[in-house]
Amino acid sequence: MSAFSNGDVFVGETLGTAALILLGGGVCAAVTLKKSKAVNAGWLAITFGWGFAVLIAAYMSGSKSGAHLNPAVTVALAVKSGDWSQVPLYLGSQMLGAMIGAVLVWATYLGQFQANEEPTLGIFSTGPEIRNPIQNVLTEVIGTFVLCMAILTLSPDLKAMGTLIVAFTVVGIGLSLGGPTGYAINPARDLGPRIVHSLLPIPNKGGSDWSYAWVPVVGPLIGGALAGGVYNALF
Repeated sequence: MSAFSNGDVFVGETLGTAALILLGGGVCAAVTLKKSKAVNAGWLAITFGWGFAVLIAAYMSGSKSGAHLNPAVTVALAVKSGDWSQVPLYLGSQMLGAMIGAVLVWATYLGQFQANEEPTLGIFSTGPEIRNPIQNVLTEVIGTFVLCMAILTLSPDLKAMGTLIVAFTVVGIGLSLGGPTGYAINPARDLGPRIVHSLLPIPNKGGSDWSYAWVPVVGPLIGGALAGGVYNALF
């Protein structure tokens, strides 16, 4: 982490995470909101939309901050390296970026949101199909572990190709493991937009489901820490 200055980390993680949420939340809005040309496009559109969001955001911010874009990834890398010095800066920048991205999704689809007649939390944050906290946390731990292990084991020789592999990993997680909880696998991706959802003046938006909000924060952080520990033990 110390390879990047504090200023570069702030700019890179804020910009990159904002782009991640703008494009990832944007595909959720496109598929969900009535009067959107992509309404009802389905799960494949969402999973590939999030994959492309990761790809674009990582290329955008990689040279500035290493493109963590995810507190779980930051924790995994910190466990691997033993360097926690910039972890608070990474996490704070990711949260700020996620909130900015969520506001931009709302601004992009402002007309559709103003005409909204149904709850909109699913555009901003995740939720379980079967509400069982233990199962839901375990699902997020497993999905995040896969993501972080894929990142930790990437060969430096891959360079830019590594970013493409991570993006496809996110698509694969969404297709294979995303069904139970919507695969947050990123605390900032879920909590930042959830906060924004609670504040925005969206008609008929419904509640922000704060009783569930801890799951997509705790689960991914555990998954990231486990990935870092397993990497140190096996590689």
